[in-house]
Amino acid sequence: MQSDYFPTVIQAVAGPDKTVYAYFSDGRITQLDMKESIAGGGVFERLADDSFFKEALTVLNDTVAWDVSGHYDPTTCIDIDPLVAYEAKRVSDPLEDAA
Repeated sequence: MQSDYFPTVIQAVAGPDKTVYAYFSDGRITQLDMKESIAGGGVFERLADDSFFKEALTVLNDTVAWDVSGHYDPTTCIDIDPLVAYEAKRVSDPLEDAA
């Protein structure tokens, strides 16, 4: 990671099998696999619901997040540390590949 760059997610897209594609402001795209976090329970247990996983996925706090309240409140979301998201598996753009 560049020393002067702090990862900023600009788009999050649900992928297959509880994965998320994170698009960063520097052009990097990563794929996060959320299965292990979901299996661990706690706050991530809510992501086991397929509808919630896909429909509540958004960007809050400049990172991948799930909008718990439905009001895009950055204080009531499930979010992923942007450094963790940035260091996840780097991938090509799945939206571009689908076109």
